[in-house]
Amino acid sequence: MKPLSRRTILRGTVGGLAVAIGLPWLEAMTGSTRRARADGSFPKRFGVWFFGNGVIPEQWTPAAEGSAWQPSSLMMPLSAIKEHLCVVTGTRVNTLNTTPHGSGPAGLFSGDSLSGSEFTQGSSFRAATFDQRIAEAVGGDTRFRSLETAVQPAQYGIAHAGPNMRLPIEPDPRRLFNRIFGEGFRAPGEMTMPDPRLSLRRSVLDAVAGQSRTLAARVGVEDRRRLDAHFTAVRAIEQQIARLESNPPNLASCRRPDMPPESIPDVMGRPDMRTKSRIMSELLAMAMACDASRVFFHMYSQPVNNTLFPSATSGHHQLTHDEGGAQPQVAMILRYIMEDFATFITTLSRVQEGDETLLDHTLVMLTTDCSFGRTHSVDEYPMIFAGGRSHGLRRNTHLRARGENASKVSLTLMQMMGLRVAEFGIGAGRVTEPLAGMTT
Repeated sequence: MKPLSRRTILRGTVGGLAVAIGLPWLEAMTGSTRRARADGSFPKRFGVWFFGNGVIPEQWTPAAEGSAWQPSSLMMPLSAIKEHLCVVTGTRVNTLNTTPHGSGPAGLFSGDSLSGSEFTQGSSFRAATFDQRIAEAVGGDTRFRSLETAVQPAQYGIAHAGPNMRLPIEPDPRRLFNRIFGEGFRAPGEMTMPDPRLSLRRSVLDAVAGQSRTLAARVGVEDRRRLDAHFTAVRAIEQQIARLESNPPNLASCRRPDMPPESIPDVMGRPDMRTKSRIMSELLAMAMACDASRVFFHMYSQPVNNTLFPSATSGHHQLTHDEGGAQPQVAMILRYIMEDFATFITTLSRVQEGDETLLDHTLVMLTTDCSFGRTHSVDEYPMIFAGGRSHGLRRNTHLRARGENASKVSLTLMQMMGLRVAEFGIGAGRVTEPLAGMTT
């Protein structure tokens, strides 16, 4: 196929006036394309619930395997939701472990090593994270293809739309509420008139719609991701207009949640992670129930965070390195985090969807940035999966993987979400088969 011109732009007319939208650099401009297709599926949702600084492996791994498992000491706060969980232990991130707190997430989510020497805003991933590949397949007809949120006022996220294309995160509950449930949102039964100014903006999009579809069919999968990222803001406007001008779906569980407070004050000089986590849990649950989005990446806390948790004498990251013995304060912090994860899962389970629940239709992955926080190891990688009844997740079980490549989990999750993918990762991160035992 003849290479696409680097000067290609999409052109159209609105009211007799010429309009145009430029394009980013694409592989098709050099004649290189790779084709792939991933079919979407009925309201399956997927989300990541992430926390920073790893765990204490010997206190994390349950003693028994299979259905005989019981929560370990660090997982005790999850006892009430045990029946919804699949605990996976023993996997290893096989990509290079050269960057503390960064190599693990890069290998697990992108299947490749991290670019850059430190996991900060300046370094990035070499490939899209698999949550965004899922979003590409199942999130196209929602108002937000994916949502990237946080509890800690994080400086940088993990989700990447493509190579070196880190997605921004939203840690403010009020801003998240306004984005999802403000202008452009209608709960079932609400009838509001759209802003007439949006019609002209949609006309500009319509003018180039045919050309954009033709272009998308011509280029390869990586170029389609670049185009998707380039048109994200444009597409969001188009989708919001469509939602405004048509009746919303009959989603009986959808409701507009309460407006969050403008700010959440500290408690005795420490961030009130619990209150903020509860509010963000409710907002994300309703975003899924209202089909505003079907994919999320929620960062409870970021890698290397030094959050001062209740009763702790120092920040979280500092304690992972400085506390001796069995690290009782680090263990206390991890149980606190698991309590908030349990609250999130319970919030999803309380939203009825027909004879099942939002949790049944949502596959949630809990993980962190390394195994043992003190050494930054990436073997014995901590992962828990919740919900996912409609995805075929094997629940109420402990699956001991014993050195399997963690990329197998990533491939398994994409396949559970309906993606027709046969491999994941690059080099040492590449796998061609899913992790046996995760599905029923």
